[in-house]
Amino acid sequence: MTATQDDVVRLTSFARCAGCAAKLGLGDLAEALGGVPVHSDPRLLVGREGFDDAGVFVLRDDLALVQTVDFFAPIVDDPYEFGQIAAANALSDVFAMGGEPLTALAIVGFPSGKLPLSILTDILRGGSDKVREAGAVLVGGHSIIDEELKFGLSVTGQAHPQKLLTNSAANVGDVLVLTKPLGTGLLATAGKQNRLDSQARNALHASMRALNATASRAALAHGAHCATDVTGFALLGHSSHVARGSNVTVRLDGRALPELPGARALWSSGVRTGGAERNERFLAPLVDWTRARPEDIALALDPQTSGGLLVALSPDRVADYLSAVEGSVQVGVVEPRGNTLIVLE
Repeated sequence: MTATQDDVVRLTSFARCAGCAAKLGLGDLAEALGGVPVHSDPRLLVGREGFDDAGVFVLRDDLALVQTVDFFAPIVDDPYEFGQIAAANALSDVFAMGGEPLTALAIVGFPSGKLPLSILTDILRGGSDKVREAGAVLVGGHSIIDEELKFGLSVTGQAHPQKLLTNSAANVGDVLVLTKPLGTGLLATAGKQNRLDSQARNALHASMRALNATASRAALAHGAHCATDVTGFALLGHSSHVARGSNVTVRLDGRALPELPGARALWSSGVRTGGAERNERFLAPLVDWTRARPEDIALALDPQTSGGLLVALSPDRVADYLSAVEGSVQVGVVEPRGNTLIVLE
C-alpha cells in the first residue's frame, strides 16, 4: 500500500523547521562539546575536534572505518523522496571523507496514529534504494514514537588511512571547487509557502537526491586531500572548518557561487530561514564580506540539505576535475592565514 495524495500533502507539517534540516548552531554546538572531555586513542585518526564530516577509526595500516550519523524532519512532501534525500545526506559524510559506505542503520521518529504506516514504508523504501545505489547495505535500525517525523541513517564506511579527505589538509594556492549549486534552504522554504514553480522544485529535489560518490572518487583520483560537504552550516560555516583546520584563509568569489533556480531572487523577495540567521550570528566575526553583494552573502549563509562537496585541489588538477564532475564550479582559492578565516567578495 502506498501513501495517498492527501497523506503526502501533509508530510512536511510534521517538520518544525521550514526549509532546512535544522541543526544546533555552530556556536551552540561548540559550547555544548566544550564540557565533554576528549578521550584520546591512537586508533582514532579523525575525531570531533576538527568538525570533520565523519569519524575515522584505524583498524590496520591499510584500513579504517568511517562513521557518521544524520537525520532530520521532512523537507519534501513525498515520503519515498524524503527517504532518498535523508539517506543521500547521511551517506554524503562518508563520501566527504574519501570513504566508501558499507552498511547503514535507519533512525526513525514516527508520529504513530497521526500518519498511516504506509508513509513509513515509503520513507524506508526510499532510504533503502539510495543506500543500495551507494553500494552499501541497509542492515537494520531503530524507531521511536515521536511527535515530529524524522528519518536518517547511521553509516559505516571504509577508507585507506593515507587516502582521506579532511578539513585540515588544504594548502596555500589550492583552488576550491563546489560540486552542487546552493540554495536548498531558500527553495525549500519557498516551497512550503507555495512560491516555487515546478522547474525550480524539480531542480531542488534532484540536487538533494544526488549522491556525492562521483565527486568524492574524482577528488581522490585527482590528488585532493581536503574536502567537506556543505550542509546545515552553509558554505561559509563549512569553509570556516577548512580554514581553521588547515590554518589558512579561504577566499570565495560570491558572484561565482552556483545557485539553484531563483535562489538569489527568492532571498531578494523576502524568503528567509532560521538556519541562515543562526549561521550569520556565529560567522559574522569570522568573515570579511564587506565587498560582497547581499544576495551572495545570503546564498553563502543558506543552510543546505544534501549539499555538494567543497574540494581543495592543486591548480594543475582543476580542469580535469571540473570535466570529471558534472555541475562542479570553481568558487575560490586558499590563501595564507590573514585577519579573518574567510573573505567573501
